[in-house]
Amino acid sequence: MINFIGNFNIIPSLPEKLEPLREIASNLYWTWNQEAIELFRRLDMDLWEETHHNPLLMLGKISQARLNEVAVDDGFVAHMNRVFIHFQVYLGEITWYQKNYKTQASPPYIAYFSAEFGLTECLQIYSGGLGVLSGDHMKSASDLGIPLVGVGLCYKEGYFQQYLTSDGWQQERYELTDFYNQPMELVTNENKEPLKIELDFPGRKVLFQIWKLQVGRVPLYLLDTNVPENFEEDKKITRSLYGGNVETRIQQEIILGIGGIRALIAMDMRPIVCHMNEGHSAFLSLERIRNLIKHQSLTFNEAKDMNFYSNVFTTHTPVPAGIDIFPNDLIEKYFGFYYRNELQINDKTFYGLGTIIKDKAPSNFNMAHLAMN
Repeated sequence: MINFIGNFNIIPSLPEKLEPLREIASNLYWTWNQEAIELFRRLDMDLWEETHHNPLLMLGKISQARLNEVAVDDGFVAHMNRVFIHFQVYLGEITWYQKNYKTQASPPYIAYFSAEFGLTECLQIYSGGLGVLSGDHMKSASDLGIPLVGVGLCYKEGYFQQYLTSDGWQQERYELTDFYNQPMELVTNENKEPLKIELDFPGRKVLFQIWKLQVGRVPLYLLDTNVPENFEEDKKITRSLYGGNVETRIQQEIILGIGGIRALIAMDMRPIVCHMNEGHSAFLSLERIRNLIKHQSLTFNEAKDMNFYSNVFTTHTPVPAGIDIFPNDLIEKYFGFYYRNELQINDKTFYGLGTIIKDKAPSNFNMAHLAMN
């Protein structure tokens, strides 16, 4: 006899007539379609607020009685079908990009890297303006049909939520995100197992898996180090947005920049242009140079020039507080072997990439300067 003690969630069965709800909820197109938002509010306004505007979680928590009720509500069904038809038309229509540009290359042509993506309240992978800018960039790319793919990090805790205590003190709390109740899925390999990418860290290997979200027409890939193969500390690398210390920050930025490029290649995507939203992902330049040296037999300077002319760097916080600067000893710890053996350059050349001030030896490594070099 097997004794089992645990929790069970009874998930309601979605009537066949309401099946379009699942498809609408599984693509973040609904986040900027007001009629779709009103559809989910109409389904259950209280639950909509309780789930922080998460339609997939709603469909798992709503009562069976309510689903059965709206399935025979002609007004609701007509509203749902109208949204679903608009969604299908949106995905299938000729886009601005297709009308204006012809190319034989295989998409995506642009990879957009950002440490934050503010797409919707229920997915806490942003803290403010930087994330909202990134999220709007993805939505605009979808509307225009630009062949773009987004790359970011998958934060289990995200950014903290602020609240006031009864005596007026400001406090913060972190809310865990259940990725399986979000409109996202794990990228798998040919064996239908999660695709995992390996990176060399000091004295060990660190692996990450990849989550995919669909933002209208464009995909967003989020990198997650919380996998069984990693040490406990390494599982936490992508746990919090802007959490931990300076070493956590450099680890996150290695995952985002170098890991992001390796993830795209592992998924058979080789973008022509890489767009860095702020300097957090600037290590991608080093990985692109490494690939050009290794696979195209270019010299370092040739690869550096090719990388320079195929990267885009944008910043909306050009002040010291908005720019990551790492001490050289920390950079040496994580990149000493990499630049000497993979890039095949000396320390003067390498550390010169982290500054635009060329008249003296730098003591720190500036990520914005790396992005511009």
